[in-house]
Amino acid sequence: MRDHDLSAPERRTRGKRRFDDDEQLFLKRGRPAEPAPADPDAEPDPDTGERWSSWDDAVHGPEPHPDWLVTDLAAKDTELGVLKTGKEADVHLVRRAVPGTDRSCLLAVKRYRDPQHRLFHRDAGYLEGRRVRRSRENRAMAGRTAFGRQMIAGQWAAAEFAALGRLWEFGARYGSISVPYPVQLRGTELMLEFLGDQEEGLAAPRLAQLRPEPGQLRELWGQLVDALVVLARAGLAHGDLSPYNLLVHAGRLVLIDLPQVVDVVANPQGPEFLARDVRVVAAWFAARGLPGADADPGALTASLLREAGIR
Repeated sequence: MRDHDLSAPERRTRGKRRFDDDEQLFLKRGRPAEPAPADPDAEPDPDTGERWSSWDDAVHGPEPHPDWLVTDLAAKDTELGVLKTGKEADVHLVRRAVPGTDRSCLLAVKRYRDPQHRLFHRDAGYLEGRRVRRSRENRAMAGRTAFGRQMIAGQWAAAEFAALGRLWEFGARYGSISVPYPVQLRGTELMLEFLGDQEEGLAAPRLAQLRPEPGQLRELWGQLVDALVVLARAGLAHGDLSPYNLLVHAGRLVLIDLPQVVDVVANPQGPEFLARDVRVVAAWFAARGLPGADADPGALTASLLREAGIR
């Protein structure tokens, strides 16, 4: 297990820095030099499927922005299809390009369903330990009113965006955890780096789709353990980890689908979520031939809880 010497502000302390109350440093709006050329909420062109980029009207991911990312206000977003459908959200493929130039990039756009069609079937346990400032919002969320469901959807999107931002910065610093770059957040729409074939628009495979050779299996398990250590030292657990929300891209294991990220300190069920994450992925690796001594879920869970400061 590799060591990652996180600085003091990045270490979780019991009872502090609860996720939704503390705005991350990168959660700030850009300051464009000129207004956006058109309303990004306008209906797309019926002939081309294009609409103006919503970059100017969104919360942006960590700086410096990657070189591949198109941030020009003159860019247009074109819908290319659906990458994945789910109970809570659908993921679409979008190309953002500047007309008349060769500047473009592919984005994965996660759109949470509206309150009438959304099913957050386990949200109570995941949301425990998160706070909003006003009691009206807390009551609405607890009562699952229409307003409360909208609040929950906003929390899911904001929590995933904030978690991805923190973990992206950790990965850039330590190289031991990989997540898609969080491009922008706009309401309950989250735009992410697309991981896959840029020419064909084919997404990177999920771990569950692969049958790794023994050497690759051991390498991927080592990458996963390193990623879980970084999460634990940040006081977090994925909360729904499985081979279906791990991608393998260019030989790297990439964590995706983090709306339910759990604060293992503030959430009373945090250690249980972490233990379940470990059991699920350890069982998959063991079933593919990784020796049981290497994929011992009990030992790994105990080690991760120590990393999180929970004895």
